[in-house]
Amino acid sequence: MGKSVLIVDDSLFIRNILRGILEENSYTVIGEAASGIDAMKKLHFEKPDIILLDIILPDSNGLDLLESIIKTKPHSQVVICSSIGTEPMIQKTLDMGAKAFIQKPFTPEHVAEVLSRLES
Repeated sequence: MGKSVLIVDDSLFIRNILRGILEENSYTVIGEAASGIDAMKKLHFEKPDIILLDIILPDSNGLDLLESIIKTKPHSQVVICSSIGTEPMIQKTLDMGAKAFIQKPFTPEHVAEVLSRLES
């Protein structure tokens, strides 16, 4: 069984695409969340190896959520997956503790490459 992943994105379309990419690459999707509140509820019970996190969520700022996840789930590797891919934003998320940044729109190959780098 591959590493476990929680997908946090308000777009069902993006969650479905990411799920397909992850499953094709032997990752196990243990949950999906469409909001920050939903993500924190799931993280109360789940211990994913990797969390794919969008910055723009309907009920919270992904950066605040990132900070909270780093404090409460330090073993999880957080990968930001967002369309806000400006250099300052990418650097800020990495400085806050994210392990990588995937720019939307993405290709399946790029997602697989980023996740593969996390394991090395």
